Amino acid sequence: MSEENKKTVVAFYLKALNDGDVDGAFRLYAGKSYKQHNPLVEDGEEGVRKFAAWIRENRPKARAEIKRVFGDGDYVILHVFWSGLFGERGEAVVDIFRLDGGKVVEHWDVIQAIPETAVNKNTMF
Repeated sequence: MSEENKKTVVAFYLKALNDGDVDGAFRLYAGKSYKQHNPLVEDGEEGVRKFAAWIRENRPKARAEIKRVFGDGDYVILHVFWSGLFGERGEAVVDIFRLDGGKVVEHWDVIQAIPETAVNKNTMF
């Protein structure tokens, strides 16, 4: 189940946010309810629709590049590099999704700006 859930979340994420097709993403991959834990985004499909519209209107060059996908049962975690969204160098984002019956129903995220310098030689990805 975890492998299928990973495919579902990746397809949902890219369709809704990179492609801006929130209607299609929800129709194909989301459950009847969608609970949002990001305090800047409303619950449900409408919240994602407003966020995706904000990206298109204010940051039309913003893109998400999924670097890693982890799955554990009904939970899928994405490690994502966002460019053009907020900071000059982009953001490292961890998105956590919960699925129910193979459909996306819940989301959390943690966003960290990529700094200009680091005290180590490792990247954030």
